[in-house]
Amino acid sequence: MSAAGTAASPAPGELARQVRSAVIWRSGTQIFSQVVAWASTFMVIRILSPADYGLFAMTSVVLVLLSLLNGYGFANAAIQQRDGGEQQLRQLFGLLLVINAALAAGQFFAAPWIAAYYRQSAVADLLRVQALIYLSTPFLALGYTVLSREMDFRRQAQVNVGSALIGAFTALGCALAGCGVWTLVFAPLASFTSRGLGMAIAARALVWPSFDFRGVRKLADYGGVVMIGQIFWFAQSQADIVIAGRAFAPHELGLYTTSLFLAQIFVNKVVPPLNEVAFSAYARIQDDTAAVAAGFLKSVRLIMTIALPFCLGLAAVAEPAVHVALGDKWLAAAPIVRLLALAMPFMTLYVLFGPAVSARGRPGITTRCSVLGAVLMPIAYYIGVRFGAVGIAGAWLAAYPVMTAIGAAWSLPVIGVSACALRDAVLPPTLAALAMGLAVTLLDHALPPLAQLARLAVLVGVGGAVYGGWLLLFARAQLNEMIALVLKR
Repeated sequence: MSAAGTAASPAPGELARQVRSAVIWRSGTQIFSQVVAWASTFMVIRILSPADYGLFAMTSVVLVLLSLLNGYGFANAAIQQRDGGEQQLRQLFGLLLVINAALAAGQFFAAPWIAAYYRQSAVADLLRVQALIYLSTPFLALGYTVLSREMDFRRQAQVNVGSALIGAFTALGCALAGCGVWTLVFAPLASFTSRGLGMAIAARALVWPSFDFRGVRKLADYGGVVMIGQIFWFAQSQADIVIAGRAFAPHELGLYTTSLFLAQIFVNKVVPPLNEVAFSAYARIQDDTAAVAAGFLKSVRLIMTIALPFCLGLAAVAEPAVHVALGDKWLAAAPIVRLLALAMPFMTLYVLFGPAVSARGRPGITTRCSVLGAVLMPIAYYIGVRFGAVGIAGAWLAAYPVMTAIGAAWSLPVIGVSACALRDAVLPPTLAALAMGLAVTLLDHALPPLAQLARLAVLVGVGGAVYGGWLLLFARAQLNEMIALVLKR
C-alpha cells in the first residue's frame, strides 16, 4: 500500500509545487474528460426527449440524498487528520461497506413509495437498478483517501479520464440503441463502477476491511458533522426537483433540469476537482492562518476569473447556445438558462468557502450555511413554482446572492480574510464580465439574420475579445497570475 502513515509537512516551496501540479493534473485532465463527456451528453440530449430527463431527475433526488449519506465525509476526515495508519484505512473501508450496502438495500425497497409520490410508475424500476451505484463507493473513497493524503492527483486524474470515457461511450451507445431513459441509468453505473475500482487499484489501497470500529471516534465526529451539513445541502440543492417534480409534467421538468445542467457546467464540473486540491492543500497548512488566507484569495481570483465570463456569457448567448447545443425541441429552455446562468457566479463563490473552513477544523460553519440554505431555498422554490420553470429559475437568482453574503460573513473570519480583500479579488473579473455581457447583448441586437452556429461563433468571439481586453487594460495583475499558473511559474 502506498501511504497509510503520517506524511511530513512539506516546505512552502514544495507545497506550492505540489498544488500547482495537482491543479494542472486535476483541471487539465478534467477539461479533457469533460470535453469527452459533454460531447457525448449533448449528442444524447439531441436523441432523448425532455420527458426522459424529467423521469431521470425524479430518481436523481434520491441518488443525491443517499450519496450524501454514503460516508464520503469519513474519507475527508481521514485526509484532514493526516496521522491515521493502515488500521484507520481498514476501518474506513469496513465502515463504508456497511453504510453503502444499507443504502443500496434501502433504495431498492423504498422505490415503489417514491414512484407513488411522483405519480410515475417507471421511477421504481429505475431506482432499483440505480441502487447498484452505491457498491462502488467504498473502493472509490478508499483510493481517494490514500492518493489525497499524498497529494497524488496525477493517478486520480488518469482514473477519472478512463471512467469518463467509459461513461461517455456507454451513454452514446445506449442512446443510439434506443434505450431511452435507461441510457441515463446505465451510463453513470458504468462510469461509477470503473472509477471506484480504478481508484482503489491506482492507489494500491486494496486492504482487508475491518469491522472493528473501536477508535474511529475522531473520524465519526468530523465525518458526522460533514454529513449533517451535506443533508442540509441536499435540502437546499434538491428541493427544486422535489417541489417541481410533483407540480410539473416530466416534459417541463426535463426542460428545467437540462437548463440547470447547462448553467451549472462550470460550478459542477470544473470547481469540484479544484476544491479537492484546495482542501488537501489547506489541510497541510491548516495551522498557518496567513497561508490559508493567501491561498484562499488566490483560488478565488483564479476561479472567478474563469467562472464569470462563462456564466455571464452564457446568459448573453442563451438562445443561440440552446439552438446549437440542444436542438430545436429544447428552445423553450433558453429563458430558463439565462436566469440560471446569472445566478451561478454567486453559487461558484459560495462553494469555495467550504474547503477552507473544513480544513481549518470548522466544518460546523459549512453545516450552518447548509441549514440556512435548507430553509431559504425551498421557500424561494415554493414561491417560484407557481410561475413554472421560469419561476423556479428566478428563485435561484433571488436567493443565492443572499446565501453567498451570509456564507461569506460566517466563513471569512475563520479563513482569516476580510470582506474588503474578498471584494478586491472578485471585482476585476466582475467588471470585465459585465462589460463583456453588455457588448455581446448589444451586438446580438445589431447583427443581421445569421445561421445559429455563425451567430453563436461571432458573439462568443467578440465576448472573449472584450473580456480579455478589459483584463489587459484594467486588471493586468490578475491576468498575469492566471498566465503564470498555466505556464507553471
